[in-house]
Amino acid sequence: MRWFSNIGIAFVIFITSSVAALAQNYPSRPIVMVVPFSAGGTFDVLGRIVAPRMSEILGQQVIVENTTGAGGIVGVTRVVNAAPDGYTLLLGSVGTHAYNQWIYKKRRYDAVHDFTPVALWSEQPMVLETRKDLPANTIPEFVALLKSKGSKMQFGSAGAGTTTHLACALLNATIGVNVTHVPYRGSAPASNDLIGGQIDYLCGNLGAATPLIAGKQIKVIATLSKDRSPLMADLPSAHEQGLAGIDITTWSAFFLPKGAPAAVVAKLNEAVHAAMDTPAIKTRMTEIGVTGIAPPRRSPEYLASFVADEVKRWEGPIVSGGLQVD
Repeated sequence: MRWFSNIGIAFVIFITSSVAALAQNYPSRPIVMVVPFSAGGTFDVLGRIVAPRMSEILGQQVIVENTTGAGGIVGVTRVVNAAPDGYTLLLGSVGTHAYNQWIYKKRRYDAVHDFTPVALWSEQPMVLETRKDLPANTIPEFVALLKSKGSKMQFGSAGAGTTTHLACALLNATIGVNVTHVPYRGSAPASNDLIGGQIDYLCGNLGAATPLIAGKQIKVIATLSKDRSPLMADLPSAHEQGLAGIDITTWSAFFLPKGAPAAVVAKLNEAVHAAMDTPAIKTRMTEIGVTGIAPPRRSPEYLASFVADEVKRWEGPIVSGGLQVD
């Protein structure tokens, strides 16, 4: 019995020493950053903004790999099934770690329990965009218009189940109206029809809306985040205009597979936020309408609780809105 006990103790010491050595020498080879969306999109751009700076900080190359399909599920699953050694890093989003938990009736993965949270990376507020001749300039006027003529109006999106769709679905549910949804194959055609007046409104991200606002091609009524965006400080939020409960922000964050060593997580967390504090990266993020995360919200523990809250928050709009698919 003592012999077996000694073997057990030796095994524990060996495992503990191996983990400690891994963390101390990490990283000793290139890291793959899995972006579960196509090249050229907002989240891909975010990954390619931070990867070179992280490479400099960590002393090893961080390689962006676009693993696409099924609304991000293919790329996410690749990370879930990877070794938790810190060499396969996921750039996740509100779509992969909140929406997908409810859109699909059968979950492909558990956003809360199948990952090791590393760091919240960026946020981008959604904005309420309307055709420029819509007879409403404030949230109270917009609410009144929807309640009187909503059955005859239409809102557009980049496709069923996308951020642009779900944001407006939550907005409509909060107001208490049913408005016809017109899904498009991407944000660009939806925006084009908004400019042309074929649809009445859409909920888009601030970065994509900014040039259309500047060109006076559309009208913007409010940010859909709780507070005003520092990137457009003169635009009031829907919340401050009286529509309580609206806080719709797209976000991105880094995750490792479940079981990653704490020391590796800490090193990656430091690298992510050191990159975020780099002036050139701050400037580039501002150019695409994205903001970095404030220091009080940068810990892995914060990200863990944040994801759990986001999953709960989107259950109602998706399930009660009939947005689920098999």
